[in-house]
Order: sequence, then C-alpha cells, then structure tokens
Amino acid sequence: MLHYAIVFFVIALIAALFGFGGIAAGAVGIAKILFVVFLVLAVVSFLFGLLRNG
Repeated sequence: MLHYAIVFFVIALIAALFGFGGIAAGAVGIAKILFVVFLVLAVVSFLFGLLRNG
C-alpha cells in the first residue's frame, strides 16, 4: 500500500514538472488516500498484535 502511495506521488511530481496540473492533482489525491489507508491498517495491525501477544 505504501509502495503505491509513493508511486502515485512520483507520478504527480513528474506530471507537475511537465505542466499537467489536473493529472498531478489527481495523483496527489490518490497518493494521500492510499497513505491514510496504509497508516490506518498499520495501526490496526500493531494494536491487534499487542492484544494477541499480551
């Protein structure tokens, strides 16, 4: 998940460099959503790991 967020961020940077503002904005939006989903899943996984082992 984090990998895809980074890929979309790089796509956004390249699109912005070439002047494609709409594509860059869309890619940044997708990257933000994927990063938030990654954070939520990481925290949930960490909490379940603590509950299971503790």
